[in-house]
Amino acid sequence: MAEETVRELRACFAAGRTRPAEWRAAQLKALVRLIDEKEAEITAALHDDLAKPHMESYLHEISLAKSSCKFALNGLKNWMKPEKVPAAITTFPSSAQIVPEPLGVVLIISAWNYPFMLSIDPVIGAIAAGNAVVLKPSELAPATSSMLAKLLPEYVDSTCIKVVEGGVTETTELLEQRWDKIFYTGSGTVGRIVLAAAAKHLTPVALELGGKCPVIVDSNVDLHVAVKRIAVGKWGCNNGQACIAPDYIITTKSFAPELVDSLKRVLERFYGKDPLESTDLSRIVNSKHFQRLKELVEEKKVAEKIVYGGQTDEKRLKIAPTILLDVPQDTALMTGEIFGPYLPIVTVEKIEDSIDLINTKTKPLAAYLFTKNKKLQQDFVANVPAGGMLVNDVALHVANPYLPFGGVGDSGTGSYHGKFSFDCFTHKKAVLIRGFGGEAGARYPPYTPEKQKILRGLINGSFIALILALLGFPREGR
Repeated sequence: MAEETVRELRACFAAGRTRPAEWRAAQLKALVRLIDEKEAEITAALHDDLAKPHMESYLHEISLAKSSCKFALNGLKNWMKPEKVPAAITTFPSSAQIVPEPLGVVLIISAWNYPFMLSIDPVIGAIAAGNAVVLKPSELAPATSSMLAKLLPEYVDSTCIKVVEGGVTETTELLEQRWDKIFYTGSGTVGRIVLAAAAKHLTPVALELGGKCPVIVDSNVDLHVAVKRIAVGKWGCNNGQACIAPDYIITTKSFAPELVDSLKRVLERFYGKDPLESTDLSRIVNSKHFQRLKELVEEKKVAEKIVYGGQTDEKRLKIAPTILLDVPQDTALMTGEIFGPYLPIVTVEKIEDSIDLINTKTKPLAAYLFTKNKKLQQDFVANVPAGGMLVNDVALHVANPYLPFGGVGDSGTGSYHGKFSFDCFTHKKAVLIRGFGGEAGARYPPYTPEKQKILRGLINGSFIALILALLGFPREGR
C-alpha cells in the first residue's frame, strides 16, 4: 500500500499539479475552512485522546494552526519569487538568482501530544512549498488520527495530499519508501530509527525531538508572575506532556523555599485542592506512559524528595502536578526527559552556576531564564546552546511565526514555523544566466603566462584584468 501511495503522489507531482501558486493557496484556504467548520470535532477528538481542556485545545492547537495557514497565505507569493542576488566579477556580464523549488513527495510523521497542531503545521509548510504530502498521524492519539483521515480528504486535494493511519508496521512500511524529505516529530529513540531509514535513500530529514528544558529562576524576579508563567507553561501545556514544557528548575539554595511555597499557592489556585478532579489538566496519554511516569518517582531516593503533589488515579490516567526538591542527578528522573507533570527543582550556591549545570546535559529544545539581571541574561543567551530560548516567560516563543522552531543536537535538526516551514520543504536552486557576449579568451587553454596573469587578476577582483579579458587579451586566433 505504501509503495502504491508514493507512486500515485510521484505521478501527481511529476504532472506539475502542486506547483502553481493557485493550487497551493486553494489548499491552504481549504485548511482554514476545515478548522473553522470542524472546530467542535477537532476539540472532541483532542478530549478523547488526552482529556485536553477545551481552552487549551483552542489556544495551543486550533488557533495556532489557523494562524499558521493565514500567515502562509499572506506570504506565499513573496516566498515563491526568485531572489535576485549579486553576480560576481568573474562571471560578468551575468545575472544570478535563487529559485525556490519544491522538493517533491514528502512524508510527515506526527506526534501524539499535540496531535492536531503537530500534524497540520508541517503539512502547511509542505503545501506552501508545492509538495505532494503523506501525513502519518500518531496512532497513540487514535481519535485525532481518525478525524484527520476522515476530514482532510473532504477539504484538500486528496490526489496530492494523503493521510495514512496505522502503527509501527505501517510506519515501517512508509519508511522503506524513497521520499524527498521526511519530517518527524517525537522521541529521540524513534528519531534515530527514522534517520537510519532515511540514510538508505540519502533522504534529508527534519527531526523535531525534545530534551530536558531547563528553567533558571533568579531571586530578583517578580516571583508571583514568574511562578504563574512557569506553572501554565508546565501543567497548562498538556500536563507537562510537551516537548517545550519546563523539565526542571534551577535556583539558589537560599531562594528555593520561597519558590516552592509560591508554586504550591499558585498550583492550588489553578487546579484546586484536589487537582485530580480539575478539568483544566490533561490526562496521561495511555497506561504505558502512566506506568513509565509512576516508576520515575517510586525509587525511595526520589519519592522522599516530593514536596508537593504526587497523587495519582491509574483508572483515569491522571497524575497531579508534582514538585520535587534536590533529586539526585543520577536518577532516571534527572537523566531522561520527563514528559509529564513532575517538576524537580535543582539548587546551586550561586545562580551563575546554573549555566554550567545545564551544559553538562544534552542540548535542550528550549531553555528559559527568569531574571532582572542583564548580565546573567547576556551570559545565558551567549553560553547556553538550545533550540530556542525565552527570557522571563515560558513556551511563548513558538507563537512567533518570525522565529524558527527546532532543536539542536539531541533535541533535533531542522526548523519550521512561518516562512521557515516553507524553507524546510524547499530546495533553493542556484541559477546563473549569461549571454554570448563578454567572452574572455584567457579562460581557455592553452594557458600561457599572460592568460594566468589576467585570470589571477580577475579572481582577485582587478578591474584592469576585467577590461583586458573583455577586450579579448591576450589575443589569439579563432
